[in-house]
Amino acid sequence: MSLRAPKGFIDESDPKVCQIGHPAPPWLVNYADLMTEMVCFFVILYALSAALNKDVQDAKSRVEKMMQKGQMKGEVKIDQEGLKISLEEEGKMSFFESGSADLTPGMKEILVKLSPILMKLTGKQDIIIEGHTDNKYISNDYFDSNWELSTARATNVVRTLIDKHGFPPNKMAAMGYGEFRPQAPNDSPDNMAKNRRVVFFVKNVPFKAEEPKPEKAPPMTPKERVGRQDGPAAAGPPGEAPAADVVPEGQGAAPAGEASPEEAPPMAPEESPQ
Repeated sequence: MSLRAPKGFIDESDPKVCQIGHPAPPWLVNYADLMTEMVCFFVILYALSAALNKDVQDAKSRVEKMMQKGQMKGEVKIDQEGLKISLEEEGKMSFFESGSADLTPGMKEILVKLSPILMKLTGKQDIIIEGHTDNKYISNDYFDSNWELSTARATNVVRTLIDKHGFPPNKMAAMGYGEFRPQAPNDSPDNMAKNRRVVFFVKNVPFKAEEPKPEKAPPMTPKERVGRQDGPAAAGPPGEAPAADVVPEGQGAAPAGEASPEEAPPMAPEESPQ
């Protein structure tokens, strides 16, 4: 008795059927479905990133136009981390007072021009202000190193954007790198001016605030457990009889299944045996 393929299926044993190549393995269908889903996933990511990059590209082009007009000097670029606007000092115009974190009028004017552009990005992204210095040694009553000076300068820029221009505090951050990330060797006044810069870093991925985790109560010591059993916490709800005292083993506890003998009430005189 020969086995025939069900109706609608090709009988591969039929000599009229010419088999070309090898049959597809069973896992190939699932693999094809997985690849299709991954393609759809990356298409969605691309659409989201395109919408996000539109605002960033617009900000980049506006800052570049300002630099071309000579309103500020520096570099603006977009990489995988986000938008970076690096401003450098030019000529006699400095961003901060010498050895101080106080903003100069020129820096305040630059923030007035940049704040409308950056404010549009705070709805979806976060902004980090980076402070950088040259390698000139500093030690005064306020700062012991360029690290502290650069951090204070970045913080003052953030504070100005928040207090004067209405930036949301939860979208801002300040960082200081001192002289340890130079753009050029500190061997000339021009190169030192390049290293004394302020960077506006618009991140692609916003900050994620971590929710505080509830603290676990420490385990009770044996003395605390005994005290809780003996104290008011051991008592049951109102209206219920208190729990029976626990009798340690070997101190007159009645065996299981037997009731403790009760004392007989005293007999009346007329009931006493003759």
